[in-house]
Amino acid sequence: MKRTILTLAAALMTIGAAFAHEEHTAGDLVIDHPIARATPAGAPVSGGYMTIRNTGDQADRLVGGSAGFAGKVEIHEMAMDGDVMKMREIEGGIEIPAGGEIVLKPGGLHVMFMQLGEQLEEGAELPATLTFERAGDVDVVFSVESLATIREHMDGGMDDAD
Repeated sequence: MKRTILTLAAALMTIGAAFAHEEHTAGDLVIDHPIARATPAGAPVSGGYMTIRNTGDQADRLVGGSAGFAGKVEIHEMAMDGDVMKMREIEGGIEIPAGGEIVLKPGGLHVMFMQLGEQLEEGAELPATLTFERAGDVDVVFSVESLATIREHMDGGMDDAD
């Protein structure tokens, strides 16, 4: 019985750590819980997800980024084109409205890490830089999580390849 309680306590602590919110601020922007999708060995891409809040009175735009673990970072969206789900880069980035927020999640808007130099393993913490039109470069740390964990945390999404 004692062993079962200790095992349960350890599991709950691990789950809590997986959902610990990591916030990064830059001026009027709050970047909440940046997470990257874990990948199998040899995968060339991964998706990055987060919520970005703009507490200011002027809009800003997420226009790109960089990461030591990826050769290229782009801003993408998944969208239906007739009966086909397609992924495409968003030219000009994503607007974060004044006093508003955007949510980047599987099956929708996301950061695309391309030309990966390494496997993204669950539990890793990876530094990257997000580039905003007004706020400039903002250093963040992406927690690497499984797609199932990301979906649980972000309330769903679609089966996608990002």
